Amino acid sequence: MFPPVKKKRSVPFVVNATSSSPSSPSTTIVQSQALKINSVPTKPIEGQKTGTSGLRKKVKVFMQDNYLANWIQALFNSLPLEDYKNGLLVLGGDGRYFNREAAQIIIKIAAGNGVGKILVGQDGILSTPAVSAVIPKREANGGFISSASHNPGGREYDWGIKFNYSSGQPAPESITDKIYRNTLSISEIKMADIPDVDLSQLGVTKYGGFSVEVVDPVHDYLELMENVFDFSLIRSLVSRPDFRFVFDAMHAVTGAYAKPIFFDKLGASLVYHLCMSYMSIANGVPLEDFGHGHPDPNLTYAEDLVNILYGENGPDFGAASDGDGDRNMILGRSFFVTPSDSVAIIAANAQDAIPYFQSGPKGLARSMPTSGSLDRVAQKLNLRFFEVRTCLLFL
Repeated sequence: MFPPVKKKRSVPFVVNATSSSPSSPSTTIVQSQALKINSVPTKPIEGQKTGTSGLRKKVKVFMQDNYLANWIQALFNSLPLEDYKNGLLVLGGDGRYFNREAAQIIIKIAAGNGVGKILVGQDGILSTPAVSAVIPKREANGGFISSASHNPGGREYDWGIKFNYSSGQPAPESITDKIYRNTLSISEIKMADIPDVDLSQLGVTKYGGFSVEVVDPVHDYLELMENVFDFSLIRSLVSRPDFRFVFDAMHAVTGAYAKPIFFDKLGASLVYHLCMSYMSIANGVPLEDFGHGHPDPNLTYAEDLVNILYGENGPDFGAASDGDGDRNMILGRSFFVTPSDSVAIIAANAQDAIPYFQSGPKGLARSMPTSGSLDRVAQKLNLRFFEVRTCLLFL
């Protein structure tokens, strides 16, 4: 148990638009005889070696001429044609600075390489877990995630890109190594000559045989969560008037998910606690610079949340998530659980508490730098155990 930390502080097109209800989003059809593809000359750029969590650099690096475009084209040059030709790809991100511009570049290069359709979250928003949920749900060939995870965001800070395959898993090293080799010899970028897509409006935009569908970033992910967890049981706790909690989205991507899930679906009360100076959802609006914060949910960067839970008459439960929504910190009144231990606790109780695992998990895995608590759970439950390069997961 730790004490609370100290507080710190462009070709013409004819557009035919129709409108309809939110459940049947509007469709904008751009009439053109054929999709015009431009071959943009380029040359290799140093430093595009992809790591286990994609390619991460400073925003100003990605904003250099053709830097992002080279990597995206190298990706298409590395994939078998059947993995994308006339297929469906998903696009999302954590809302950080440069995501909007990057989305337009990715869409145009995807169209230029023969992709049939791009499915993108509204305003370019899709958390990393949501992308992994949407890809198999929509039977997509794969998906792009624009994020630098828990790294700070803003013009002076970080940006990143990674690609997930058809089951939602990160691209294997065999592909990322091939992408890098292709960045060393790239000479052209295939880019469709189309205008920027309005990512703020739900609906479909078509350019010849290529289309972009802007979707609700929460819907498919929430549907999956309802199949995995017992929402009725969770609702019976969260909606109780004597249960108090605070969730800190750190002005990152999970801010878009907090209200639809906690309040609209689980019945929590969106209240402001005057005597304790906290809201049930803190920092719930995704911002391009994460509100000048560092979206890493730990005792240092989520210090406001820690102080609330360690304060006098603090709430019963607290949680925070990182920039792209795949890491967490869990707290109770005057105590906290590290992410390494939280996944071990979930694994130990999965069969009894989580409907999806009613037959029990088949195996457990953790990344190399993660603590050994999950190893002990696997040993106790006599489950297969794997040490992998990145991520925490059940099988």
